[in-house]
Amino acid sequence: MAILELKVPSPGESITEVTIARWLKQDGDYVEKDEELAEIESDKATLTLNATESGAVKILVADGTTVKVGDVVAKIDTDAKGAPKKKEEPKKEESKKAEPVAEKKAEGKKESAVSTVTATETKKESYANGLPSPSAKKLMDENGIPAGKVKGSGRDGRVTKGDVLNAIANGFDASPLSGGWGGTREQKRDKMSSLRKKLAQRLVSVKQETAMLTTFNEVDMSGIMNLRAKYKDAFKEKFGVNVGFMSFFTKAVCEALHQFPAVNAMIDGDEIVYHDYCDIGIAVSAPKGLMVPIIRNAETMSLAEIEAEIKRLAVRARDSKITIDEMTGGTFTITNGGVFGSLMSTPIINPPQSAILGMHNVVERPVAVNGQVVIRPMMYVALSYDHRIIDGRESVSFLVAVKKMLENPTRILFGGKDPEEIVLGL
Repeated sequence: MAILELKVPSPGESITEVTIARWLKQDGDYVEKDEELAEIESDKATLTLNATESGAVKILVADGTTVKVGDVVAKIDTDAKGAPKKKEEPKKEESKKAEPVAEKKAEGKKESAVSTVTATETKKESYANGLPSPSAKKLMDENGIPAGKVKGSGRDGRVTKGDVLNAIANGFDASPLSGGWGGTREQKRDKMSSLRKKLAQRLVSVKQETAMLTTFNEVDMSGIMNLRAKYKDAFKEKFGVNVGFMSFFTKAVCEALHQFPAVNAMIDGDEIVYHDYCDIGIAVSAPKGLMVPIIRNAETMSLAEIEAEIKRLAVRARDSKITIDEMTGGTFTITNGGVFGSLMSTPIINPPQSAILGMHNVVERPVAVNGQVVIRPMMYVALSYDHRIIDGRESVSFLVAVKKMLENPTRILFGGKDPEEIVLGL
């Protein structure tokens, strides 16, 4: 009997312990070579344990167990054989039993038609009962909204993400008499994941070890929204990705960081390290918690390249495929609470960086333009910064530079200046 041992792989140099989050296979299952067996959580990322050979797997530790890197957590019996594939029955001669075959085909068609109708009716009935779309269900779960409490406005009564956002904004009746959550006074305890514990430690250390302040401003998003509406189809057709807000913010941030290098710096002991490049972290919400993948040298990338990279990294984070290298070494971070409906917040610095930009929800509000009150799509933006190396003048000027480039996107092409200023040599 040939037995292979499966050891815990190393997620990174500084990591010595990991947690077996969950086994994807049962004890005794036959697995193929390179097939994923388990999800492993570290304090920085999630990785998978794969089978090195085909065979029957023997699981040695339970879900939720903390083990050391290099420990044996499973074994594979390579002599075991998989379940034999079913052989196809030989075809019978069409000349024999022609009538019964025809009858069976007719019956099959009837059954298929009945099944199709039943499936369609079931689907319609489910939608009519308020089955939410995937994005709507995720939002309902995150906000503790019970099923059936949101009225759907979509096709066949389906609940959309917009329906959920409206329900959150207007409030919903969750009293016991209305069939909502009545409460049981029961308690549930879940062990904190390694990633969540590490995140908690880092957030506390930021508050204790930095002189963090936040400055706010607001941005008229009309220019970007008009640009997107005008060219979104052509952009998608040429580059294969949608043009979103994040790429504009990333490019504007890169130009502003060039103007104010201290915002792109960090403290290392008694020294300040300045970066002649922009590795921009994009905070994304993943099933395992908040993750910040890095866009390397964002200052050299086009809008389309930034959008494609954000999409790639977000998918990898969502599928728990993101690596530590893809989340290490950022110089500045952007976080977008607006996707969850946040109007204003104070983002917390992602150490060892010295600043973070917070985006928020776009809301139509009355503003004064040239002495006239007009309705414009406005967004509050917030810059949290470490006052130890970034002065108030630099932080405010940085945010104003970002604001100007977002309100007039052509400035991004001219180092943050207006084209007329370039012509005049200003």
